[in-house]
Amino acid sequence: MSSATEPAGTEATDDDATVLAATAADATGSVATATATGTDPHASVYDHGFLRVAAVTLPVALADPAANAERHLEVLRDLDAQQVGLAVFPELSLTGYSLDDLFLQEPLLEAAEQAVLTVVEASAELMPIIVLGAPLRAQDRTRVFNCAVTIHRGRILGISPKQNLPTYREFYERRWFAPGDDAAGEEVRLGGELYTVEPHSLLTVEDVPGLKLFTEICEDMWVPVPPSAEAALAGATVVVNLSGSPITVGRAEDRKLMARSASARTQCAYVFAAAGEGESTTDLAWDGQTFVYECGDLLGESERFPRGVRTTVVDVDLDRVVAERRRQNTFDDNRRTHADSLEKFTTWQSTRLFGPWEPGDFWVEGAATGGDEPGVGVPDGGEPGIEVPGVEVPGVEVPALRTPPATGPLRRPLHRFPFVPDDPARLAQDCYEAYSIQVAGLVRRLEAIGGRESGGTRPVIGVSGGLDSTHALIVCARAMDLLGRDRSEILAYTMPGFATTEHTRSNAELLSRAIGASFETIDIRPASTQMLKDMGHPAGSGEEVYDVTFENVQAGMRYDYLFRLANHHGGIVVGTGDLSELALGWCTYGVGDQMSHYGVNAGVPKTLIQHLIRWVISEGLFDAGTAEVLRAVLDTEISPELIPTKAGEKAQSTEDSIGPYALHDFALYHQLRRGYGPAKIAYLAHQAWGDLEAGEWPAGYAEVDKRSYTRGEIKHWLSVFTRRFFSNQFKRSAMPNAPKVLAGGSLSPRGDWRMPSDAASRAWIAELEREVPEA
Repeated sequence: MSSATEPAGTEATDDDATVLAATAADATGSVATATATGTDPHASVYDHGFLRVAAVTLPVALADPAANAERHLEVLRDLDAQQVGLAVFPELSLTGYSLDDLFLQEPLLEAAEQAVLTVVEASAELMPIIVLGAPLRAQDRTRVFNCAVTIHRGRILGISPKQNLPTYREFYERRWFAPGDDAAGEEVRLGGELYTVEPHSLLTVEDVPGLKLFTEICEDMWVPVPPSAEAALAGATVVVNLSGSPITVGRAEDRKLMARSASARTQCAYVFAAAGEGESTTDLAWDGQTFVYECGDLLGESERFPRGVRTTVVDVDLDRVVAERRRQNTFDDNRRTHADSLEKFTTWQSTRLFGPWEPGDFWVEGAATGGDEPGVGVPDGGEPGIEVPGVEVPGVEVPALRTPPATGPLRRPLHRFPFVPDDPARLAQDCYEAYSIQVAGLVRRLEAIGGRESGGTRPVIGVSGGLDSTHALIVCARAMDLLGRDRSEILAYTMPGFATTEHTRSNAELLSRAIGASFETIDIRPASTQMLKDMGHPAGSGEEVYDVTFENVQAGMRYDYLFRLANHHGGIVVGTGDLSELALGWCTYGVGDQMSHYGVNAGVPKTLIQHLIRWVISEGLFDAGTAEVLRAVLDTEISPELIPTKAGEKAQSTEDSIGPYALHDFALYHQLRRGYGPAKIAYLAHQAWGDLEAGEWPAGYAEVDKRSYTRGEIKHWLSVFTRRFFSNQFKRSAMPNAPKVLAGGSLSPRGDWRMPSDAASRAWIAELEREVPEA
């Protein structure tokens, strides 16, 4: 395993299963993190920008807060063992939601307040930040608020009142509760202490970068401008919703629609927990639905109508939330538009998930809105001062800083092939849309340059019998169908070189003839030999010197012919190169496969193209003979076929040369779409590819092709990807027009990706070497 430099004064005491990332806040509140030598940097999700959250529903004992407090703690002890950092319970979870006029009874309210204190006391030994529901009396005792109470490590960090109280249809909440939207600064009394009610408070967690928590309650998400929308603009990255929400037919999907749209629109994580078993069924019913969305994606959900406790435990990607907001500049534009309204939001409290949590913790008095706040302070009998790594202040000895616990595998959907959905129905839908986008792009381009009618501009394409040219050819065929033109107007050429096999050459001819294209063979070997000879290259005289010049002479010769043939026949060269090849620079620049008049595959990664061809077969878009040839192409190993192979030698393989497309496409997606650095990409890749048996495989993926990768292999090929991605930007800067196909992004300099062609990859490679272990 790789080693990281250990900060002075930090002693490694944990074993390799625990990530020793020492975290401390200096007097200004900044956070420093270090990883101790000899530890596993992949042991904890918290070291890679994730937060483990739990949305919980549990059987409620109606009007029995003491019993409910114990039930909460039973669940919380289990969640603590699972290293959950945030646990969210339903609305009014300490009493039950369906109590009607009992909410106005003193015995219930007294018991509810005592139940809160019971959980607070027990929370000192528990890791999760707890958000639960309780009715709490205002200090003047004339009002009751429906509250979410946020608790951590023996402290109440926030009390958020429900802002929007429904009093329509089956709801009658204003009969019992006071609206919380204007309750800022109001106080409630718990155990002899006064606590401020804050409808617009945000909780910052200092040692979990990117985590800022906001709480809303049930109806708050159903109004036209929910509190969470403004909270997100004010900085909240995780929104929790404690819900009572009785169930009727169709309401479960409505909840998910609301939460999904909120998480997508505000680029946040949305954690939802609804009341279930134990609520009164006098007039209503309850389903105990829980789920978590992140930026519009469902991370997990639990069984509905359960008997007993149900939890949705998933790992939320805070890095993704932050990166999406950074990239989507209109998010910040919207913040500026609503700046006046956002002034009411405050970071009311802060905490640290991992400690220190010792007697005499350090709290500073005088937070902006009252109460104590984690920071620099003085324990009883101590002198002013605090010690943090790198800062020496006389006075107080700080308890040992705690580190993120080992968490085990990542708990969230993580696809081996991020461009290829695991769900067969979704994969079929994506293939339909991708193929249709490619065809529509080519149709429009042909229409614009005289290809609307028969005899007009013709598609000119080089076919090799490989995946890319095969798919581009069937795109051309469909485009001609839509234009009402005969497929014979497609001019398909195969141009065998020094290493072309009869298998691929035959596939190219069979496919071209099967779909009805005009087909010709042009042997490029004589012209290539002459060029090599004219250049003084040894291969021109028959020597076995098979260098990059030898390869590129062939690749360039093919496209030189194609461009001249297009001139000669009044056509355009249809590019066949794909998104993965552009990312890696696996294409010959200039008059080579980097260039064309119009590209149809440039927005499609290599790992998706085989599924597109399978989809075309399954949909019966071509006849049985064509489908048979397409299957033969799918069974052929990817190869440029540029270097001759002697008897008994293995033929040239693209993936032997530049690495597995599966890993390269994984890296491409997470760098291009998510903006992650190599350390996080390597962590995710090992989670996705480290175990052959874990997770799902896309429909139709051959058993023989399934494999796993070690961290050493992942690190090696990620280094290859990173170096090639940077060094080959100049090819992408000059790429031809081609439609963007996937939300995962494109590499067009006019689209998703812009970078200088002479940028250095040194910082990325340094991170990879420093933070990713070999084994």
